[in-house]
Amino acid sequence: MGKVRVAIIGIGNCASSLVQGIYYYRNAKPGELIPGIMHTVLGGYHIGDIELTCGIDIDKRKVGKDLAQAIYTYPNNTYKFCDVPKTNIKVIRGMTHDGLGYYLSQIIEKAPGPTADIVRVLKETKTDVVVNFLPVGSEEATKWYVEQILEAGCALVNCIPVFIASQKYWHKRFKDVGLPVIGDDIKSQVGATILHRILVTLFNDRGVKLLRTSQLNVGGNTDFLNMLERSRLASKKISKTGAVTSLLKYDLGDENIYIGPSDYVAWLKDRKWAHMRMEGQTFGDVPLNIEIKLEVWDSPNSAGVVIDAIRCAKLALDNKLCGSIIEPSSYFMKTPPVQFPDYIAREKTENFIKKYGNAKSKKK
Repeated sequence: MGKVRVAIIGIGNCASSLVQGIYYYRNAKPGELIPGIMHTVLGGYHIGDIELTCGIDIDKRKVGKDLAQAIYTYPNNTYKFCDVPKTNIKVIRGMTHDGLGYYLSQIIEKAPGPTADIVRVLKETKTDVVVNFLPVGSEEATKWYVEQILEAGCALVNCIPVFIASQKYWHKRFKDVGLPVIGDDIKSQVGATILHRILVTLFNDRGVKLLRTSQLNVGGNTDFLNMLERSRLASKKISKTGAVTSLLKYDLGDENIYIGPSDYVAWLKDRKWAHMRMEGQTFGDVPLNIEIKLEVWDSPNSAGVVIDAIRCAKLALDNKLCGSIIEPSSYFMKTPPVQFPDYIAREKTENFIKKYGNAKSKKK
């Protein structure tokens, strides 16, 4: 097997956790149970087979720095669990478009100079997979980058709630050029969305009718700061709400559900507090209520899932699959092209890996 060559758009906390994880787990033993990792080897590709090719950002403090420095540069504030050695990969100047909202523009100054030739860089670095970590609400910027990715001939893992893989138009665009896309909006390993979905499934399976539910999230990273601008929050609310309501066979009504980021608390840094409440009706129409609080470091919580999504995208490339890749998208993403209950999505993804992985992985 060769390597999986990966470029990252947006060198924020999520990129920091992903890059740290690639180095932290690069010598992990296959078959060993390791916290934070679902597949040490996936389809024949070990985590150590992931090679970084390019980092793209617009922040003056990050552009021009080695990627190993940029991932620890303010305003990044996630958990540092690995000392990443110098990569000899300089962060290049990307396109802004709508990637810099009102609140982020208060703390981020754009790097001077023109936007790099993204197509040329992706081709010259022989990038296989591009990971999109732009800020929530970067609709036009994401679509601009997707055009560059299509022209450069790379696969895309879309980790944000700008809807690409879930849309017929973009599915056809990727299919027409023979490239795969996995998306949209990454689920964390054990995050608020997956926990909420599991609880909804529990209600369904045990015959409890869900009447009302809420999920209130607060955090102190730039994602939460960015989403104080409510106009940028629309797609995130759609994505998180749809991930839960897609499991129900009845309409709760808009007034009976609220799911989404709620506020920014600077001292939390990259920690997130998710407060969930579910009100149900059980035997004899008797009330049943659940309240739960989840606390996580937000970015490391999603990085292990992204590592698997990257390798599934490479398997799709290897096997000449194109368009929106249904199985891994359904398990790894909040808004995939097709929603399945998580246990079905997991089974479909494992079958995808077995089917398209190489012979080496099938012996493990």
